[in-house]
Amino acid sequence: MTAIAPIYLPVLFATGAAAGLIDSIAGGGGLITVPVLLGLGLPPQAALGTNKLQGSFGSFSAMVHFVQAGTVNLSDAAAGAAWTAAGAILGSYTVQQLDPGFLKQGIPFLLMAILCYTIFTPRLGAEEVHPRLSRGLFYAVAGLALGFYDGFLGPGTGSFWVMALMLGLGFDMRKGTGYTKVFNFVSNIVSLAVFLAGGEVLLLPGVVMGVGQAVGARVGARLVIRKGTRFVRPVFICSVLAVTTKLFWDNYLR
Repeated sequence: MTAIAPIYLPVLFATGAAAGLIDSIAGGGGLITVPVLLGLGLPPQAALGTNKLQGSFGSFSAMVHFVQAGTVNLSDAAAGAAWTAAGAILGSYTVQQLDPGFLKQGIPFLLMAILCYTIFTPRLGAEEVHPRLSRGLFYAVAGLALGFYDGFLGPGTGSFWVMALMLGLGFDMRKGTGYTKVFNFVSNIVSLAVFLAGGEVLLLPGVVMGVGQAVGARVGARLVIRKGTRFVRPVFICSVLAVTTKLFWDNYLR
């Protein structure tokens, strides 16, 4: 496996910190970390595996802060975490058997729909509303589907979770962001285990980036809790727009 020279470790720490800040607010940090890892010469599998390691630090740090602040109730999220883990295991296994290219073609359009719906529904996520689905049904469906997607492909998972939690369980955007970090952490850990088993993770670079991720995620989670939906909404829109643009470019324009 390609090694990364120690001189680049400070760059990796700074990259992780920037990605952790963005990811904890609205998702999309992988747009920063994966290109940097690829740019340093890692093959795609090693870049993805190392990215799962560093991303686990950030999602864990943000999750802990949201729990400590009372935004997330872990016992309430337990069923969703279990279904997400099951979906991620299935997705991580399936991606080794199938070409994910067919799924890549449709994801930009789904993200575009989320972007348009968010922009043209200004009150979406402004406050909690009555749930449309029971928690048991919602977590079974969303956990399996989004856990599978994150294990199978991944881009935009955080955006899909926030939107699903707002529409299905009536969460406001701040609470939806907090719960998303729990489910992101679960699917990251499951996928990381698969990549570790395949020998596709660089430990030192991943840990250095992960420490940066944890620092950035902590700061981002504090901003979400302190500033609320008015702050999260524009960052969420910009993040979804960035992910959508990149995926359209990669799949249709390049």
